[in-house]
Amino acid sequence: MDEPQTAAPGRTALRTAPVLREAARQRMVDARFDFARFYTDHIASLTRFVMRLGATPYEAADAAHTAFTEAFPQWAQIASPGAWLRTVAARCYLRQTGLRDRPVENLPDRPGGGCPVAAVVLKEEEERVYRALHLLPPKQRQVMAWHLDGYSHAEIGRQLGMTAEAVRQNYARARSGLKRSLGLSKGEEE
Repeated sequence: MDEPQTAAPGRTALRTAPVLREAARQRMVDARFDFARFYTDHIASLTRFVMRLGATPYEAADAAHTAFTEAFPQWAQIASPGAWLRTVAARCYLRQTGLRDRPVENLPDRPGGGCPVAAVVLKEEEERVYRALHLLPPKQRQVMAWHLDGYSHAEIGRQLGMTAEAVRQNYARARSGLKRSLGLSKGEEE
């Protein structure tokens, strides 16, 4: 009777190493593709989110791009990319507001390439809402920005370190302040 032939342990490892490398390479390609697709689908909404926090379109675009830059190396480990990016973009904007010099005149965009805010062209009504948002206290503006991006009170509370009740109160006050600023009557919706 023939005994079953077994490969030496070293030979098996040598045969599986290329397979493991190929699988790792494929995961990296998939993660890059997922990141690129997410970036394309969400850069404009992330920029608008930061604008709702009080940023100019250029500041918002800068913060949004910085958040995506920080996300890329750890993309596969981020469980909730939308919330993660909003948190990082908000921090980038708030951290940089005190560091920025305000130009006296409008500076032209760099030649070549598109303007980063081209994807965030606001209509007249949206501009009125953004101006009204700027009048809100920071915490109310922050809660409203998250709400306008579709997050629930519980999700907002988790991201901002607040209770759901505190989020509800800030949201109600923000709505009331926006209605006053926009001249909406009590019976009318936003």
